[in-house]
Amino acid sequence: MLDMGFEPQIRRIVEEDNMPATGQRQTLMFSATFPKEIQRLAQDFLDNYIFLAVGRVGSTSENITQKIVWVAEEDKRSFLLDILNAAGLDRTNEPTSKGGVIKAESLTLVFVETKKGADALEEFLYRHGYPVTSIHGDRSQREREDALRVFRSGTCPILVATAVAARGLDIPHVRHVINFDLPSDIEEYVHRIGRTGRMGNLGLATSFFNDKNRNMVRDLVELLQEAKQELPKWLEVIASETRWGGGGGGGRGRSGGGKRFGGGFGSRDYRQADRNKTGTGGASRPGFSNFGGGECKLSRMCVCVCVCVL
Repeated sequence: MLDMGFEPQIRRIVEEDNMPATGQRQTLMFSATFPKEIQRLAQDFLDNYIFLAVGRVGSTSENITQKIVWVAEEDKRSFLLDILNAAGLDRTNEPTSKGGVIKAESLTLVFVETKKGADALEEFLYRHGYPVTSIHGDRSQREREDALRVFRSGTCPILVATAVAARGLDIPHVRHVINFDLPSDIEEYVHRIGRTGRMGNLGLATSFFNDKNRNMVRDLVELLQEAKQELPKWLEVIASETRWGGGGGGGRGRSGGGKRFGGGFGSRDYRQADRNKTGTGGASRPGFSNFGGGECKLSRMCVCVCVCVL
């Protein structure tokens, strides 16, 4: 929420809305990526805190199979129809449960970049016989809640969404995330595909890639390699061309250059990184910082960060 611009609202809740006084409350903050700038902002709400990292911060869950497919812009809709048909999500198929409601484990979340694109794709799928709904920033709270309700229940097992559905929503049994439009930065990609493969379940993330997405190819390849995912040869070629040509390097300018995990993307507690830069880190136990709190690395089962103060 801090990353999405809700700092004033959070500050008001913490400081004005009958919250227990500092020292008499426990504060926990969670993020899948936790860029350095957001860590610094979160520090305003914390004191002597512990940084707890589960898995590789900013990485993707090993429960998610990631597929990158080359799809020209004009072919995206027909390619999407092929995927949905193969999954049996067409309304004209035999119902998969009582009342004609699709089973919950068949839920498919389709991400697009714009609100206009979400409306257009929803209308397109509806006209082709698919039970679909959509959610984006121009929808009222009531409309969003209604869309999420019919999606969760399986009444409309296809949800077309913009980035508003990439964070902060826990929807069980999303089996497939489709990036109809890839985001412009790798951090948003991590959040999007994290809607599936949750709570120990397996998930699938399919992303449509074409020339419009070359700006993020190096970050994407690095992420796929780290997650031990299958890397298409054509994607390796594009990444190589981009590397030698000096292009690429998507994102919103937070990484500070260099590798994806080397800057603002948030691979560890930034306090430890800053201390190491100045050479004042001193000795410490492996995995823990010397800043009053600590950094603790657990298993690679998920990609969640918890910052807490007692």
